Amino acid sequence: MEINEILIVAMFVTFILLLFTGLPVAWVLAGVGVLFAFIAYQSDIHLDTITGIDFVSVGLVVDRTYKIMDNWILVALPMFIFMGNLLDKSGVAEKLMKSFQELFGNVRGGLAITVVLIGIILAASTGIVGASVVLLGVMSLPAMLNQGYSKTVTVGTVASSGTLGILIPPSIMLVIMADQLALSVGDLFMGAVFPGLILGVLYIVYILGWGIIKPDSMPLAKDVKPVTRAVCWNVVKAVTPTLAMILAVLGSIFAGIATPTEASAVGAAAAMALAWQNGRLSIKVIQECLRDTLNVSGYIFAIFIGATMFALVLRELGGDEYIESLLTSLPFGPYGIILFILFIVFLLGFILDWIEITLIILPLVAPVISALEIAINGYGVLDNPTMVWFVMLVALTLQTSFLTPPVGFSLFYLKGVCPPGVTLGTIYKGVMPFILLQLTALALLIAFPALVNWFPAVVYGQ
Repeated sequence: MEINEILIVAMFVTFILLLFTGLPVAWVLAGVGVLFAFIAYQSDIHLDTITGIDFVSVGLVVDRTYKIMDNWILVALPMFIFMGNLLDKSGVAEKLMKSFQELFGNVRGGLAITVVLIGIILAASTGIVGASVVLLGVMSLPAMLNQGYSKTVTVGTVASSGTLGILIPPSIMLVIMADQLALSVGDLFMGAVFPGLILGVLYIVYILGWGIIKPDSMPLAKDVKPVTRAVCWNVVKAVTPTLAMILAVLGSIFAGIATPTEASAVGAAAAMALAWQNGRLSIKVIQECLRDTLNVSGYIFAIFIGATMFALVLRELGGDEYIESLLTSLPFGPYGIILFILFIVFLLGFILDWIEITLIILPLVAPVISALEIAINGYGVLDNPTMVWFVMLVALTLQTSFLTPPVGFSLFYLKGVCPPGVTLGTIYKGVMPFILLQLTALALLIAFPALVNWFPAVVYGQ
């Protein structure tokens, strides 16, 4: 191995090892980047090597950091985060829970279906996994357990439904992916609509089927009321404001009326209107939402800066070419290479957050996917249909990693609000069927790329 290849491998190994020390990820990324820039520079001086690292390379970090802060696409991140935080405190979810519960009370598994539907609506209005999982857990866990639902069905439904927010637009993960790969945010948002809905439908079909096979695991409520016009009207009243907000955000993007950044501001204003309508808007609530938004945004942008330093040094060492040569030399066909990349992303999801994977791994493997020259139909409209399709595969794989034991983030979010009788082992067991459903959805996207590309192509084709 040449000196550059040794340093590239050593960078990744050092990064992984330092993660287990408990140090903040942003510090680890930045520190490893600076450390190996120094090592490479000293190697050129004392060992007469040529690594390509010099003071000019390190100075590029300042320019890259400025470009991050000057990126208008990323302005959408704090706006969408604020929108999600405010909706969590607006009382919208509680109204939805009550109305859907009455509507599906006569269906075995109706309460679990209610959780899935609310998870889909929250995903399309907040896009924040942690907040959705915690909110669904606080609202539905006591009701489901009191009704006699089995613990595994209860926790599996809540964890998987709350995790839909990472995929269904407006997803902050898709905003970052679009920025990193120079793709249209609108393309990714529209491309994620069908995969997200398919996943939700798979959840509901599984719940209905399991209710037939194991009726004791999802008993009906004792005080079931008939579905009347009043019940249906309550559902319409509860859903309409939220759907109107979703339409204002996503509809304005899809129609080309607003950019994602402008639409995020519309969403934040609409969330404030919903909170005001429900009597939940106050100075205290706004302060709490702003503080939470600042914390999450600061966390994300700190990782942005650290990942920029890490990726810059890695690329100066020739990391792009080295990884591309490794992947293209594998004894697989194009689809075999894609499956291998997805498997690596899945494994990395056990130890890394989606932000690090998106900022470090995705830009490294993107040239490999482009070089494979897979003919994915863009219907004569999409500029880069193969990359849009591949990003959806990665997004769904990352969503799966939120649920995989032992360190799926959604599992720990849920454990924090579970009653004492629900152990982490119960949560692990409960999410297993939903992980299989997510892998089924992933297989469908691989087999039928039209599930991703058809919708944005039709919208733009008009």
